[in-house]
Formats: sequence, C-alpha cells, structure tokens
Amino acid sequence: MSRRQVLVLSAGSTAAWLHATPSMANTWPSKPIKITTAASTGSGPDVSLRLVAEQLARRWGQPVIVDNKPGGNGVVAFNATRSAASDGHELIHLDSSMLTSNVHLYSRLPYDPQRDFAPIRPTLQTDFFVAVAKDSPFKSIDDIVQAAQAAPERVTYGSWGLGSPGHLGALRLLAATNTRMTHVPYKEIPQLFSAVATGEVQWALGSIASAGPMEKSGRIRFVGVAAAQPSPFAPGVPGMAASAQAKAFVANAWFGLFAPRSTPKPLRERIAADITEILATPDIADRYRTLGYNRFDQKPDEFGEYIGRETQLWSRVIADAKLKLD
Repeated sequence: MSRRQVLVLSAGSTAAWLHATPSMANTWPSKPIKITTAASTGSGPDVSLRLVAEQLARRWGQPVIVDNKPGGNGVVAFNATRSAASDGHELIHLDSSMLTSNVHLYSRLPYDPQRDFAPIRPTLQTDFFVAVAKDSPFKSIDDIVQAAQAAPERVTYGSWGLGSPGHLGALRLLAATNTRMTHVPYKEIPQLFSAVATGEVQWALGSIASAGPMEKSGRIRFVGVAAAQPSPFAPGVPGMAASAQAKAFVANAWFGLFAPRSTPKPLRERIAADITEILATPDIADRYRTLGYNRFDQKPDEFGEYIGRETQLWSRVIADAKLKLD
C-alpha cells in the first residue's frame, strides 16, 4: 500500500498556539491528516516524507496519510487539494521548482504559489554536484568557466530534460559567470550520466542520489558542489567559496510542506516545530543521511521569505535564458 497510518498518543500543543486559536487548539487534529505529495511513490522525497509522517502520527494521535499525486509540474497535487479546508487536516508537499521557477517557465498555471499556499517548512534539501568524466581535463569549476569564456558555446552540459532542475541549475552558473554554454537534454538521469562518463557531454549537475553511484564507481568525478561550503556527502569536493570564477553559484533542490493559504499561522508554526524536533532525532537524521538529504530548517515566515527571494532570482535567470516551456 502507498498509504501509511499510525495511531499513538498525542503530544501537547504549544502555549502560543493555544493562546492564538483556543477553539481550534482544543480539537486539532480531530481527524486524520492527509498530506498530498507531488513526489512519486518510492522516490527519496516520498520515503523521507513517510518517515516524518509516521512520527507525526505518534505525536498527534491521528493517522497521517501520505497520498502520492505526481505529474503535471505539481498541477495534479494542487488539483487534489484545491478545495481543502484551512483547518490543518490537509497539507501539500511540493518541490522547489513548483514553488519558484514554474511561474516563469509556464504562461498558464492553475496555481499561484503566493496566492494558494501558506508555507510551513522545508522537509529536505539536496545539493547539486558538478560532474565530469573521469579523464576530463576539467579539474575544477573554474576550469569549466574559463573554457566557456575562451570559446563561448563550445562547452557542453547535459541535463535530464529541458527545464529540469539540472538544466535550471546550470543556467544559474551561466548567469553567475556571464558565460554561454550549449545545453544537451537527455530523457533519463542514467542516460545523462552515461553521456558524461563517455564524454558525450562535458559536464552535468546531479545530486548525491542521482550521480553518486557512478562517481563511486570511478566513471565520473565531482569537481565542485554548487554550495558555498563542501558537502558532508563528498567532503573532499570543494564548495564555491573556493572558486575564483563562480562564488555566487548555488544550485540545489528541496521539498517543502504547505497548507491552504488561510491556514492560521500559529497552527503552521506548531506543525513546523514538531517536524523540526522529529528531524533532529538520531534515527530520522541517520535515515536522511542515507537518502543523501541535508537538514534545511526554516520557520514558516523564513521559508516564505526564502521562496520569495528564489522566485525573484529565477525570474531574472529564466528571462535572460529566454526559456519558456509552453
């Protein structure tokens, strides 16, 4: 079954939440909580969400049901929750592109992140690594940038599809370094990294989950992680703080939990605080590391502000690339 239900004793509410919404505090949760996720069943984001959902059910004394609705760039998940009440019993789990870049890639989306969703907190984050073939002349991110500066559009990079996180992340590198390179899209992630390994394309971005196995086999190398500091998943790989050419380059992916827009903030804060405590437990932290995910702790207001900044950044990057997907 793709749904998991667990019943145990509920933990108490925080004083601030009780004060702010006394009537709801006395009854919430009064029935099972459903989390609709845009993640595919069995995927890393789905597995990690189910780990958290099981622990939330233990705290809240109600089943927490994960309902997978992948596809349509988040549209399928949104449509499944379009009429959800703002009482904390229906939540939605979406990835970063659905909240920040899709509004610039598509002319007509049935949802508006600012209008329709109230942020709760991120549930996971994964950095992207810059991957090259084992015998590539590129030894660093600066080597790639310098090659592109010397011969614009001669350097090739791959992704797992036009507008994919790997493609968009690479566009951030081009924007940060004012360079031009040639994009080669592939249909699937394994096909992409096979192309990197053979030199069919010169580099690509990938997470530790997608590119890590081939890196461990020795067929590809990581020459950088698209974050300021090195990643605990590949501690010998330099972050962008060590780069002379690409210090501003950051590329990652994340999933976050949201509620219908008018869901009371104190309720969202309580849910966020409970998840933060769960993610800090040793067992869940170990499982997250196994999946290749970083902790990404933000309170609802912080998360909303972060999404706003990312949305503005994507507006510039996508406009500069003249990229539209419809």
